[in-house]
Amino acid sequence: MSASAPVNLLDFDHAGLVRYFEALGERSYRATQVQKWVHQLGVTDFTQMTDLSKALRAHLQEHATIRLPELVTRQQSADGTEKWLLRVDAGNAVETVFIPEEGRGTLCISSQAGCAMNCRFCSTAQQGYSRDLTPGEILGQVWLAARDLGSLKSGSRRITNVVLMGMGEPLQNLDNVAVALRVLCDDNGWGFARRRVTLSTSGIVPEIDRLATLCPVSLAVSLHAPDDALRERLMPVNRKYPIASLLDACWRYVMAADIDHITFEYTMLDGVNDAPAQAQQLARLLRGKPAKVNLIPFNPFPGTAYRRSPAPVIDQFREILQQARILTMTRKTRGEDIDAACGQLVGRVTRRGVRRPDGEALRA
Repeated sequence: MSASAPVNLLDFDHAGLVRYFEALGERSYRATQVQKWVHQLGVTDFTQMTDLSKALRAHLQEHATIRLPELVTRQQSADGTEKWLLRVDAGNAVETVFIPEEGRGTLCISSQAGCAMNCRFCSTAQQGYSRDLTPGEILGQVWLAARDLGSLKSGSRRITNVVLMGMGEPLQNLDNVAVALRVLCDDNGWGFARRRVTLSTSGIVPEIDRLATLCPVSLAVSLHAPDDALRERLMPVNRKYPIASLLDACWRYVMAADIDHITFEYTMLDGVNDAPAQAQQLARLLRGKPAKVNLIPFNPFPGTAYRRSPAPVIDQFREILQQARILTMTRKTRGEDIDAACGQLVGRVTRRGVRRPDGEALRA
């Protein structure tokens, strides 16, 4: 290890920290000690980790670091939603959003700088893809938000839920995301119950199966259409993983991850996917399955041709699904005045290229 390139311990889950400390000739319990200092007590200065030996603290001070993203801006919406712009390198910054509700606080974090999926109704996707975030850059969003919300010093749990619904497709960065998920759910880390951590995906079928083996958490799937022709137009990933194969993967995940249901996200686009016949078609796909539907009023962004479905249309769509005994709710739009609502996160991205839906890189 070089002093000029310190190891970022925020990139390690518990098993990774154990390997790191064992390579130094230290006992494995050092991993637990450091994990608690960083993720539970909010300490990033090794000299303050008083239950480590003086020699080990000196070694870590020279050869390791707890490197966090850099805060660029913090905004607060009129409805209490907060948004952070966090710089992860010289060319890229990502956005993180906290949504307070009565008895609940949800933190929405990013997994990539930009996004390669090119979903037509999403502002993030229009930027293209720059790079994957490291585990430390993913976890650093949680750490910084908890600090700014006063949770680290007070020990309060203002953040009760974490959702990977920010910038990027988490399953295209699954190895790094899985490390972060394990820390979020580790009792020596953030200690979130798995049902309180949700990964949102556009539907990369093989990685859904792999997620169940790496760190099963709650799963939200971006569906947005009840048939392949429309979904392909809205979401290019459907060309490789059509609805039938996606739903099969979802039902496999319910069994493998031992969860109650899959949440299906459905953005309501005026005159595009909001007709009663489309609601009935969606009901036929999901009836009798472990499914919950979140109807999301479309959040506009500059240059888009789409419009939000009128409230009565959304209500009718929801009623059709509910009559089919499918648990359905309409998501309340939050943070729209600071561009923090679903589909509006843009950050700052150095566009270097895009990927096909199978994850293979292409030049822009």
